[in-house]
Amino acid sequence: MFSQSEENYLKAIYSLEIDLKDSINTNLIAEMMETKASSVTDMIKKLDSKNLVIYEKYKGVNLTSEGRKVALSIIRKHRLWETFLVEKLNYSWDEVHDIAEQLEHIQSKDLVNRLDEFLEFPTSDPHGDPIPDKDGKIVYKQKSLLSNFEHNKTCIVVGVKDSSTSFLKFLEKVQINLGSTITILSMEDYDNSYTIEILGKEINISNQIAKNIFIKPEN
Repeated sequence: MFSQSEENYLKAIYSLEIDLKDSINTNLIAEMMETKASSVTDMIKKLDSKNLVIYEKYKGVNLTSEGRKVALSIIRKHRLWETFLVEKLNYSWDEVHDIAEQLEHIQSKDLVNRLDEFLEFPTSDPHGDPIPDKDGKIVYKQKSLLSNFEHNKTCIVVGVKDSSTSFLKFLEKVQINLGSTITILSMEDYDNSYTIEILGKEINISNQIAKNIFIKPEN
């Protein structure tokens, strides 16, 4: 059994590994965890002593196979609880992250497996992120960013890169959700902002917003 703090660190390192695919330095972890680099170093040494990470001074840190297994278990619980909160308790997708952060530390494997079965084994959460199965297998689907999509083409929203409350509330405000159909009408040369069509309406979004929306082409 691991402390909540240890689990949070393992989840953060896993997330950084997925994005960077390289050894993770302590400053990146400190930034993600919103703490001091010295505190990160102390925790990394503790995780290293438990064979959950491999740490080399000045070179960075990586998860061991056991550390990755623990991280995926936490991520599985988090995303299943988010799915439950949205689908069964009618929370909006911008409300569930903080609650799931608390629920992800529940230790009962039986409860989590029953939750998975109750939800009919979902493969992605309300933000479009893949959910690991009970064996820790996770399938990442090929996704493109809206900012890289062709103009005058229609696409479907399949996820978000930024799952912060403020960003999700903005998407709700302009009625962009998972499954929404979007057509890129034009891009401004001045600031790379976009005019898009959604639900028969034209709206303007910034390049920063377009860089945080995952899409797939409409079939």
